[in-house]
Parts: sequence; structure tokens; C-alpha cells
Amino acid sequence: MEFQLTDAQRALQEAARKFAREVVRPKAAHYDETATFPLDLLTTAWELGLLNMAIPAEYGGVGLSHLDQTIVAEELSWGCAGVATSIIANDLANLPIILHATDEQKKRLLTPFTEKLKFSSFCLTEPEAGSDVANMQTTARLEGDHYVLNGAKCFITNGGQASQYTVFATVDKGKKHKGITCFVVEGRPEGLSVSKHENKMGQRASETVSLTFEDVRVPVANRIGEEGQGFAIAMATLDNSRPLTAMFSVGIARAALEHSMEYSTQRRTFGKPIIEHQAIQFMIADMAMNTHAARMLTYESAWLLDEGKRNSLQSSFAKCFAADMAMKVATDAVQVYGGYGYIKEYPVEKLMRDAKLIQVYEGTSQVQRLVIARELFK
Repeated sequence: MEFQLTDAQRALQEAARKFAREVVRPKAAHYDETATFPLDLLTTAWELGLLNMAIPAEYGGVGLSHLDQTIVAEELSWGCAGVATSIIANDLANLPIILHATDEQKKRLLTPFTEKLKFSSFCLTEPEAGSDVANMQTTARLEGDHYVLNGAKCFITNGGQASQYTVFATVDKGKKHKGITCFVVEGRPEGLSVSKHENKMGQRASETVSLTFEDVRVPVANRIGEEGQGFAIAMATLDNSRPLTAMFSVGIARAALEHSMEYSTQRRTFGKPIIEHQAIQFMIADMAMNTHAARMLTYESAWLLDEGKRNSLQSSFAKCFAADMAMKVATDAVQVYGGYGYIKEYPVEKLMRDAKLIQVYEGTSQVQRLVIARELFK
């Protein structure tokens, strides 16, 4: 059992940390305030190899291990969770291809991402099918050598920027989850429309839109797996992406902890810095303890994937614990700052808003608990 990062991992961590510190942090407040897409930051991330981290080397990617990806994810979200979500969106959308596509599909659909900057979106959630994926209403009808897609997707990250979409649709509503099938929609075909960017509470540097598919034609050659395998593909994808989402929470919490430590040494009450008050010491001790615990849970869930083992239980442990932890740590950071913590001029109110989303997206904290219970009783 080894708890120390390798030299290569420390170098990767430092590169990601430098990018987050020198490139992301100085512009994070601007993109949060304006809610505009941080194209310049993502361009730099692509140039540094921090975009498309999961694409295997044989298809032109850097092929980072799952553990390596979590190390990078912590640093990115420490810089800005919204920017981190925008960066990681490509990996989420490409994971179904990486995990389940044929070699021909991988070469055709993954390699272009390594040759130039382009974006892809993962399209699973619908207005009536978030946690209840089996209630999916988007349909796919086979017509000759094409499928025809009709339906709507919501809360789609980078949907307005993407030129490739990994879309889940059902070939038979009556079959519930057994009818769900995975497709890759290339470009902006006729019938695909994009709504305006949602005005979100937090993670405002990540673009979130709704998509409408009206008789969108997709070649049979772009179906990933067989008909009816989409639900299993989606669940395997989320098992693989959950450690990254969990580590976003760790990055947010670490930022909140560091800001709280710095502020508590400068702010004075009753004739001394507030860090000398035991009440503040206990809050900061809890922040540090729980941030570290979440990091270790997340490392384990990523390590299991690298070992070729199933991680459904451990990744739900990590995502649920880390998301709830980050919300608590960020809220406590606002408390440490007192009235100033509630003002946008200070950094911690953004962290609190950013943390909230992680309790909701890619499986709510309540759904994670359902997964945990199901896994325990198997």
C-alpha cells in the first residue's frame, strides 16, 4: 500500500497547479461574473495536454491513468470548478467511445480531438429523466442505414460549443432501460438546435444548455455498442467519471481551507487573530480532516479502475462524501470570513456556490446513497 505520489505524478500535479494558479485563478472571478465561456483558458489547457486526458495514446492522446486524472482534476477545480467542468466535459463525452466503441470508431471519433481544439458533450439528462434514466423520452428510429433521433436533452455542458455529441436515446420506450442505446452525433446536423446558456448559481464558467433533436439522422456506424446496451454504457461511464467529479469537491474544499487559514491569521477580534480562538481552530481542523479523507476515498476509487476492478461502491462513497464535504467546508469558510464572506469581493462565496452543484450533477448525493445501499446488499 503506497500513499506517496510518484515523481511523474508530482510533476503532473505541479504542471496542473501552475496552470490553475497562473492562468485560471486570475480570470476565475471574471468568468464567474460574466458567465461567459472561457475559450482562452481551455485553449491553453489543450496546448498543455490537460484537455482530453482519457484518450489512449494509440489514438493520439496522453492516456493518463485514472489516478493521474484525479490529481489534475483537484488542481483544476482549486483554480475554478466551473473551468474544470468545462475542461473535463470532453473526457465525459468521450468515455463511452473509449470504453465501448470498436477500434475503427475510436480512430475516427477520438483522434480528431488530439489534432485540434474541439469540444464534445455528454447528452444523457432530460427534463423527465435525470436520476430516473429509464424514463428517457428521446427516441431513435432505424431507417435503413441511419437512426432518426427525436427528443430533448437538458443541462448539457459545453453543448453550445460542441461539434460532437454522445447521445443516449431509446429504441423502444416500453423496454425502459433495456431500450436505451448510445449514439455519436457528429457536427451540427439539420434538426439539432441549441438553447441559450442557463443562468446558474455557481460554476458559471461552464456552459450549460438544452438541446433539441428533430429528425436528426445518425449513421448506424455511429452507434456505440448494440441496441439496448446504452444504459450499461452510461453507468460504466459514470463509474469512470465519478472520481473526477469527487475530486472537484476536494479542489474546492482545499481552496476554501487555504483562504480560511490565511484570513484567520489576519482578522483580529478581542485583541488577537481569530485563529487563536478555539472555535475557529476546530472549524479549520475539521475542514482539513474531511478534505483529506475525501481525497483518499477518491484516490482509492480511481486506483480500482487502474487495477481493472469494479469501483461502483467506492466511487459512490467518494462522490457522495466529497460533495457533501465540500459544501460544508465552503459554508464554514464563509462563516470564518463572517460578513465579508457573503460579499463577492472576497473569494469564499463563489466556492460555496460552486460546491453546491456537485451535490446535484452526475448523480445527486441522494442517488449516490441509493447506489451505496444497493451495492452493500448485493
